[in-house]
Amino acid sequence: MTAAVSTGLSTGTWAIDPVHSTIGFSVRHLMVSKVRGSFDTFSGAITVAEDGTPSVTAEIAVDSINTRNEQRDAHLKSADYFDAENHPVATFTSTGVRTNGDTYLIDGDFTLKGITKPVTLEVEFNGVNPGMGHGEVAGAEALVVLNRKDFGIDLDMPLETGGTVVGDKVTITLEIEALKQA
Repeated sequence: MTAAVSTGLSTGTWAIDPVHSTIGFSVRHLMVSKVRGSFDTFSGAITVAEDGTPSVTAEIAVDSINTRNEQRDAHLKSADYFDAENHPVATFTSTGVRTNGDTYLIDGDFTLKGITKPVTLEVEFNGVNPGMGHGEVAGAEALVVLNRKDFGIDLDMPLETGGTVVGDKVTITLEIEALKQA
């Protein structure tokens, strides 16, 4: 069992504000550059227990993927990649929180394309602000690197010169602003 870890957030529920938050990603393309994109529809909450320990839940609508290229986005939504028709939502549920110097490590179960694997988010907590008349606001940045093949996204398109069109490692970055709920 993980020992209680306090973040400085007050007890209660903090809802992720999608207007002031982003979920982005990058993946190697053609072995020489990166394609970047985002998921435009997501929700989540941070619930802080009486002892100050947070738990996190989040949902991402995978069909909200946006790489600024409609043809590529349609292919990513297809059964070749996310299979958004059969698996419309990716989820994260934390299982524990640890400190690592000035950062937090949030362990949890991430489900994508019907496959659940343990992952660890490295989180930098940016603090709490009284807000602008609508209650407290907290901010954090998080990073996790996933192997797409671990989640059944295993289409390989080999290049004649070696390597593949799409890399295996996907870096997910989260810029989160959460609002304290009354």
